[in-house]
Amino acid sequence: MTNFRSFFWVNALSLLSVAVLIVCLKSLGEPLEELFMPPVASTSIEERLLTYIFQILCSVPVVVCGFTWGLLRTIQPGYKQNLFILWSGIITGGYLLDEIFRIHVFLERTGVSKLMFVSLYPIAVLGYALFFKRELQATPYSLLLTSITLFFLALAVDQSHLGGSVPSLLEGIPKLFSEINIALYFWYICQQAVMRSLASSPDKQNS
Repeated sequence: MTNFRSFFWVNALSLLSVAVLIVCLKSLGEPLEELFMPPVASTSIEERLLTYIFQILCSVPVVVCGFTWGLLRTIQPGYKQNLFILWSGIITGGYLLDEIFRIHVFLERTGVSKLMFVSLYPIAVLGYALFFKRELQATPYSLLLTSITLFFLALAVDQSHLGGSVPSLLEGIPKLFSEINIALYFWYICQQAVMRSLASSPDKQNS
């Protein structure tokens, strides 16, 4: 019964959100059909191929961490890693939202520079690392450090504003491999967290 109640509230809140969005767009005089316009169609298979793969990879940590957090709350509500997994999903989710919806592009139109926006990334990463220092040290954090280094290397190339295919590759390849390793890292730590939680659960110990 609890699950059906949750399903009801998710659908009700989603419907309410869509209704509010429609009302807001209507009041602004924006065409409602834009809400369900298809993504930009590629003229060839290689166009934006690695960009789309990168965006898919960005969603992996969010989904894995969110699902793992839900499992851990059910298996062991007071499990010490629950908060770590939750905030891992929130941090990676914020980055995913920016990649999909290009929030920094819209903010630039309001006068907020991209450099100012991306400066929030190191602040978020530093705060995350300091708060969860003990949890991170118990994981293969060298993989995460490598990923973060590649990510900031890509940001540095992007901020250089160099044109041409070579700078594009110098930015895109580090970003791609950064996200590959971030996805692998969170997949691994979530798998280990669930396995440890199952092994130490009261039901397992009493069996």
